[in-house]
Amino acid sequence: MTDRPVHCCIAGCGPAGAVLGLMLARQGVRVSVFEKHGDFLRDFRGDTLHASTLEIMDELGLADRLLERRHSKVERFQIPTRSGYAILGDFPRIPGKFPYVAFMPQWDFLDFVTTEAKKYAGFELRMNTEVTDLLMKGGAVRGVRWRDADGEGETRAELTVAADGRNSALRGQAWLESKPTAPPIDVLWFRVPRHDGDPDGVFSRGGNGQFLIFLNRFDYWQVGAAIPKATLGEIHASGLDAFKSALGPVAPDFADRFAAIEAWDDVKLLEVRADRLRRWWRPGFLCIGDAAHAMSPVGGIGINYAIQDAVAAANILTEPLLRGAMRLSRVP
Repeated sequence: MTDRPVHCCIAGCGPAGAVLGLMLARQGVRVSVFEKHGDFLRDFRGDTLHASTLEIMDELGLADRLLERRHSKVERFQIPTRSGYAILGDFPRIPGKFPYVAFMPQWDFLDFVTTEAKKYAGFELRMNTEVTDLLMKGGAVRGVRWRDADGEGETRAELTVAADGRNSALRGQAWLESKPTAPPIDVLWFRVPRHDGDPDGVFSRGGNGQFLIFLNRFDYWQVGAAIPKATLGEIHASGLDAFKSALGPVAPDFADRFAAIEAWDDVKLLEVRADRLRRWWRPGFLCIGDAAHAMSPVGGIGINYAIQDAVAAANILTEPLLRGAMRLSRVP
């Protein structure tokens, strides 16, 4: 099946793809966004909205409605040291309307953005639809092949955007080369119960060579434990009880809650990676977000850089797309 052509196809409806789709549709660009999952409800995704992102949403006239969604605010972020605490961010010193960091589950953010985007006739979101290949013509990308529950099809477009994350298959199909680095940590994510009287927002604990970060999910805590890179096998070999016992002294007031980790299936590995493409584009094709530059989770910067990518791409490409004047330069 071949769909009606659109101006732009976007593979992946994470923060980069969703915001780009919204911004293009607002200007009358016909855009199809393909998301291989059936919903946005996946744990361990960035939920840190920096002031820069909130300002973007405010310029779009959406910040007030966005912040009606359940969220928490952090005005200062500090980490424990041997001599006390070191302040990494003192956000009330940031000029502007949003002197804080907002923590909102990413599925809520994506639901909000796509709900707003659906108000525009040119926006189409196709869930449970996986982009499988690029359509090529004359050395340029001219759309995508996709698969859904009903079979396979094609959508042709002047521009195809890969916003399909750090494991993007499309960037490889476009022969774009990445430059990797090697952060020295990975992160184990798990949940523990949240009780009345617990602090709001986000906080961290450290000691005994361990570092934990607690993210407020309102009904539970999402906890990240930093581990030396590629040591998951050793941790598994030591046993789940040893893992939980090692966490207790780092956060003694939470020690009893680590019993909620009942099996290794409750502990998910985030393999920390940082890389960037040497070139983000080829004729008719662009990578943004983690597909272009996988980010360390430290500071929650990844989602915010991805949104900045989307804004820059929309500002530069909207007019050429509407005029049918995309210049498909040859890659040297």
